[in-house]
Amino acid sequence: MRKSLLALLLLAATGLVQAQVQLKEGHPERYTVVTGDTLWDISGKFLSQPWKWPEIWRANPQVHDPDLIYPGDVLTLTYIDGQPRITLNRAESRGTIKLSPRVRSSPVAEAIPSIPLGAINAFLLKNRIMDTPEQFDAAPYIVAGNGERVLSGIGDRIYARGYFDQEHVGYGIFRQGKTYIDPNTQEVLGINADEIGGGEIVASEGDIATLQLQRSTQEVRLGDRLFVSEEHAINSTFMPSAPATPLEGLIIDVPRGVTQIGVFDVVTLDRGRRDGLVEGNVLAIYKTGEHVRDRVSGQDVKIPDERAGELMVFRTYERLSYALVLHATRSLAVMDKVRNP
Repeated sequence: MRKSLLALLLLAATGLVQAQVQLKEGHPERYTVVTGDTLWDISGKFLSQPWKWPEIWRANPQVHDPDLIYPGDVLTLTYIDGQPRITLNRAESRGTIKLSPRVRSSPVAEAIPSIPLGAINAFLLKNRIMDTPEQFDAAPYIVAGNGERVLSGIGDRIYARGYFDQEHVGYGIFRQGKTYIDPNTQEVLGINADEIGGGEIVASEGDIATLQLQRSTQEVRLGDRLFVSEEHAINSTFMPSAPATPLEGLIIDVPRGVTQIGVFDVVTLDRGRRDGLVEGNVLAIYKTGEHVRDRVSGQDVKIPDERAGELMVFRTYERLSYALVLHATRSLAVMDKVRNP
């Protein structure tokens, strides 16, 4: 009797695991990765819930960079102890590197990304989050333009005052943008910094630096702040995954200024590293239910929230995150909710 009960418990546990990872109807048994693929797309070919990819991924320790996937690799669906697994067969051409006088990309750069980088690269060049207002207040600022100009453009010399790192000559010029406030606690979550240009230091005297303005998207003004130019590259090879702990949050902004949100739009979330979010986390989006008047009772009634898509976090800050909408069944908007998928 005891053995029978144990067997039933084991069968139930096995069934639960199988229920947690649902293969997509019509999934392939083998798939050859091609240029232009993303890990999200490939996950969706095999799974009904692409964010559960880590549960079926079986990296081969004999393969160089087993966690990365490259064009030409063959992914095969197998079963181990009754559970579905995706195994990797590395394309032989990956082992040969032809040296030639050209700009070479690193092996990581050649791996397929988790999400379409074209949708976020331009965005990352123009946006930066500051955790506190003090970061802006402490940064060098434009104190004068050439010939006492108030506005400056490409090719002009500008003068900035403050502390400059002697090891860096390239600086981005930023203007303070939106201040993000927690709608419930009124806590300052961060400040969006909008890049409007950049230049290089050509001379300095005391705390005054002379810069040559090399690029700008709009006229540079007195008081604009300078920050050391940084690489905006992201870890593009993270795996899609659900957050490790229960999480609920809100879409609080669309940095590009639209009111309706759709697929491949970047959004700002009011949750970040302190809430347990990491790059690659997938969250379900819920359309906030409207308030309607019950014509029978005369009461104000809230319609239930409705699931309307998924997004993936690609950059985290202490209290905020940027995410890319990957799937939407209807138009989304600021203040829609996000939670574990």
